[in-house]
Amino acid sequence: MPASVIGALGSAFVLLLLIWVIGNFSQDPSEFLNVFLIGLTNGAVYGLIALGYTLVYGILQLINFAHGDVFALGGLVASTMILSVFDLTTTSGAGIVIVAVAATLAVAMLFSSMLNTAIELVAYRRLRNAPRLAPLITAVGMSFILQNVGLIGWGVNFTSVPRLIPNSVAFSLGSVDFQWNKLAVLLLTFPVLLGLTYLVRATRQGKAMRATSQDPEAAAMMGVNVNRTISFTFMLAGGLAGAAGVLYLLNFTTIRYDQGFQLGLIAFTAAVLGGIGNLTGALVGALTIGLIEAFNEGLTWYTPGSDWTRSIVFSLLIAILVFRPEGLLGERTPEGQ
Repeated sequence: MPASVIGALGSAFVLLLLIWVIGNFSQDPSEFLNVFLIGLTNGAVYGLIALGYTLVYGILQLINFAHGDVFALGGLVASTMILSVFDLTTTSGAGIVIVAVAATLAVAMLFSSMLNTAIELVAYRRLRNAPRLAPLITAVGMSFILQNVGLIGWGVNFTSVPRLIPNSVAFSLGSVDFQWNKLAVLLLTFPVLLGLTYLVRATRQGKAMRATSQDPEAAAMMGVNVNRTISFTFMLAGGLAGAAGVLYLLNFTTIRYDQGFQLGLIAFTAAVLGGIGNLTGALVGALTIGLIEAFNEGLTWYTPGSDWTRSIVFSLLIAILVFRPEGLLGERTPEGQ
């Protein structure tokens, strides 16, 4: 198909999308903004998981399909901390809740970091020079193993925790209410994202990660410890998954052993949508999917309804990859040209 036709189709799609968004906004601006905030909050959680995918892919060109299950186990460990260690309830004092949530976040991130590092050491390290199909199959197998660990440890039913962060109004902008539970997710998420960006772009370890991503052999010749750098990357990705598990649990109050598969698939889609291997692209893709979900399920003007949410998300992914195979913010490579 000629490039001019593809460009025209893409422009028409964007125009129709803008008309739909503006139409819904004009119907009820305050409801539109409330739904927008829900999508922004969900997208922030997806973004933490998507960053783990894109970090690992950026350095090893490996899709770690077990990453979503690391997220789920991190959330389940957090539920044990909340219910069994701190015995928190909805009547617990604010000071106790803050200390307990901070400790739970630290424990979940430490657990997930160690778990993800162990996965790299046991399942992936010896397969670095193997055909790409081998580590891919290993990743799928590790995903099933972690799901069964969660099933044995926490059972088949959902694990529920009390709503520790109230969904009462934190502040209002005009007729738009911003609730505490959504504000807490954003206050915890965006500093993590900024810190990660700084680490990768401005620190010595970040430079080692980028050098290893571009050429492991050359990086080793320049004195970079490649094994340690890759282990650090998996540790960092695991910590992000653990933080996402805690935030998801605090926001939705329930989690189960197999939720990592669904959330991991969404986050992986977000990473591909934004341009896998690109940190900013992973966040943009995650926020895009969060907003699509919220708009489709919360708006009323010419909206297909919640049953179509997944179809819309993956249709958009296919359309973007057709028009821009490298993703929204990904860089075109010689292999993709």
